[in-house]
Amino acid sequence: MTEEVASRPESPNRPIRVLIAKPGLDGHDRGAKVLVRALRDAGFEVVYTGLFQTPESIANAALQEDVDVIGLSILSGAHLAIFPRIMDELNRRGVSALVIAGGTIPDEDIDHIKALGVAAIFGPGTSFAEITTFLREQTPARTDVL
Repeated sequence: MTEEVASRPESPNRPIRVLIAKPGLDGHDRGAKVLVRALRDAGFEVVYTGLFQTPESIANAALQEDVDVIGLSILSGAHLAIFPRIMDELNRRGVSALVIAGGTIPDEDIDHIKALGVAAIFGPGTSFAEITTFLREQTPARTDVL
């Protein structure tokens, strides 16, 4: 997969499409909205789901929007309860997008979250450059689009 990822061109025909979601009852979305704007400014196509999303609604949006990346933003501390449900719903629908997470996730939970299939976790203070570089380097090239 590293050759496929490394060779992903910066295609003017189709930018990397990212879904940013706020799962659960977390009502703090300023960081997610700032990230949405930063990703758009960096040339990504971004869909923001808004607050209070269920695992089912996140998976449905990812499928309907045909996204390459799903970003889960959580500050409520419910990540160990809700991330497994989100990953199950994505798998149930056959969504194979790269999943990343951000917010306040304790270091001791990171290995568990990554074992679920979350590719990376970006905590508070992570630079936009670090996130955009990761996405450009790690998002697999699409073979099903022209």
